[in-house]
This record gives sequence, C-alpha cells and structure tokens, in this order.
Amino acid sequence: MSTTIIEKEANIKKTVLQNGLKIVSEHVESVMSISVGIWVKTGSRNESEKQAGITHFLEHMLFKGTKTRNAYDIAQSMESVGGYLNAFTSTEYTCYYARCLDTKLETALDVLTDMVKNSEFPRKELQKEKKVVLEEMKMYRDSPEDVVFDEFSNQVFKNHPIGRPILGYESTVSAFSRHNLFDYMAERYQPDNLLVAVAGNVDHNKVVELVGELLNHTDAGNTKNQEQPLQPYEVSKKEVRKPIEQTHMIMGRRALNYNHPDKYLLLLANTILGGGMSSRLHQNIREKYGYCYSIGPFNQSYVDSGLFGVYIGTDIDYVTHVRELIIKEFERMQTEEVDAKELNEAKAQLKGKLLLSQENTSNRMTRLAKSELYFNRFVTLNELVQNIDEVTSGELLQFSEEFFQPELFSETLLLPEKSKQNSAVNSL
Repeated sequence: MSTTIIEKEANIKKTVLQNGLKIVSEHVESVMSISVGIWVKTGSRNESEKQAGITHFLEHMLFKGTKTRNAYDIAQSMESVGGYLNAFTSTEYTCYYARCLDTKLETALDVLTDMVKNSEFPRKELQKEKKVVLEEMKMYRDSPEDVVFDEFSNQVFKNHPIGRPILGYESTVSAFSRHNLFDYMAERYQPDNLLVAVAGNVDHNKVVELVGELLNHTDAGNTKNQEQPLQPYEVSKKEVRKPIEQTHMIMGRRALNYNHPDKYLLLLANTILGGGMSSRLHQNIREKYGYCYSIGPFNQSYVDSGLFGVYIGTDIDYVTHVRELIIKEFERMQTEEVDAKELNEAKAQLKGKLLLSQENTSNRMTRLAKSELYFNRFVTLNELVQNIDEVTSGELLQFSEEFFQPELFSETLLLPEKSKQNSAVNSL
C-alpha cells in the first residue's frame, strides 16, 4: 500500500511506499531527458569520529560492483545509451544519480537501485579505492581554497561532526573494512532514509511501479539519528601556513539553518555583497583597488545551523587593507538602508538564477529532492519568488544590524610558508 500526494503544482507528485521510502517526481513535457536520483539522508555529520569519511568512501564503493555487475558494467550501462552516472556526498546527504533519455528510465533505475541494494564491495576494489580517495585528499590539499574552507569550517564548528572534512582522514579511510561498509549501509540505507527523485519527461506512476519492484524492502527499517548538540559559537582567529604564493582569507560566522525565518534576508544580503561583478565586494575591493582576482561570500545552511563567510585570495601585503574594506562593507549593511534600485536588482538576480536553473532537469531533480529532505513538501517557485519580493529595505537593515557585527566574525588565514611576518598578519 502506498500514498500519493499531488502537490500545489500539478506536475509535481509524491508517493510514500508502505516501507517508508519516498518517491517525488516532476513532469517536464518540453524535454526528452530525465534526471534520476537516489538520495540517502546521511552525510559526513552522521559519522562517528572513527567513521570519518565512510559516507564518501561508501559512495565510491557503490560503483565497484554488485552481484550481477562489475565496475565496468556499471559505468557502461548508462554511457552505452548516451547517458551518465555520478554521485556526490555532502555534510547531510548522499546522492547517486543518472541523466539519460526519457526512454531509458527503467535502465537508470535498475542500475541505481542495484548499486544501492546489491553492492558487494570486492576486497581487491576496496584496497584500490582507498588509494584513489587518498589521492583525492592530496588533490584537495593542493587547492588553497579547499584548505582554507575546511580549516574555517573546523574552526567555527570545533569538535562537531559538521566541522570535519567530508573526505575524512587518511588514518580512518585506510582502516575501513568490508564489514564496516556493510554495517554502515545496514544502519543508514534503510527505506525510511531513502528518497527517489526524478525530473523530466516522466510518468510518476511508472516510477512508482519500477521503484516498488526494484526496492521492494518489506521492512521499513528504523533509522536512528543521534543527537548532535551544537556548542555555543566562539569567535576565533586562526593562521595556517603552506608552500603557496597567495594569501587566502575567510571572514565568517555561524549562520542560519534551512528553515530560519530570516533566510531570505540573508540570501539578499549575500547577493548585494557578492552576487556578481556588480556587487559591492567585487566593485570596492577588486575593481577599485585591484587587491584580488577572486572574492565572494558564501552561505551554507544545515538542518540546525549554517555557515556564512567572505573568501578572498590576495597578496600578504594587502591583508590588512582587505580586512578593513570587508568590515566597512559589513558596517555599511548595518547602517544604511539599501536603496530601492539596488534591492530590486538583487531580487531580480536571485529570481533570475532560480528560473534559469529550471532549464536543466538535473537542477530540477536536485531542488525537488532537497525540498523534500529539508521541508517534507515541495516548495514552489511562486512561494520562493513571493518570499524574495516581500523583503523590504527596513527589514534588511534590521537583520544586518545584528548579523553583520564585525565582532561576531571569525577569521582564517592561509599564508605562504616562507612569507615575511608583517603588520598585515600581526594585526590578527
């Protein structure tokens, strides 16, 4: 027995199977493709300290063979019909997805469900994939932007799973066994923790029929999520050195969770500060002074918290000036109402990005899934647009007065290893 719900938009449908597995779909008649995703509500924050990196490593291993397909068969299954398979792991979820022609729905679902249900984790592949992931770690360590973000996240969420790197550590990944992977899957990959999302030229009833056949677990499972209380946020400053040329800096703080009532205010503030080449940070730091090539804010939300910051790559001699200019922009947000023209342009930019993203079935599938994962319902475009449009300059100023207080911002500096100590750094 299953329950089907037709959302506010008639082309969006949701079914909950008897075993607790959810299926959501969006019918887009104007395309000839589909994007299919199996989403698991588990990410790096669901790992114990000894398990650090197992969610991501498991994502890799699901491509290495099932009872009926080897690694080559899995890769070739979609590529041979003009589609592709991939996956990604985040802090709070994992996704295995395929994009293909709408005539290949059954093939896509068959391969993806086979990976999730019947993976074997061959010992030979296990050892090889450990080496692959360790190389991936080295690749990230060679990327200053990734290093400084990981250091900053760990700093803001100190001693909390959110602050750990998604890839884990060399010591933990090297120690994983087949037994560890099977146990983690048994614990986290239960039907009540799975979501199938499909967007494109697709019939919802057909998806439900196929998923019911392919993921026909009779036991609904009972996925248990451990409490992960957040310690109070403490402002801090951190300095790391590596053999690099540029200095990389993040100024940021804990931010808003997915369901926070002020999230649209922060979205607009984020856009005004760094939503493109016309934004305040880009114009007043790169264009006016030439202090950087890359600068921009980021805004990440989680179930219970968030992360906001401004990243910049600059010369060590400019650090003090850049810091002062960023703080100046924060203070401007706190003390001056954004005029109607700039606010309307920021709103138009946000709405434009939302609407343009709908031209891609992969983006539609992702929005469909995240909406269900975080809100247990479909958040329509009309609702998003309305919430953006309703923000006033006065509300934005009131929010900014509290949020952009410079004394609430932590700082991470990734400095050239052989750089001279100077006033820019010492001002930390």
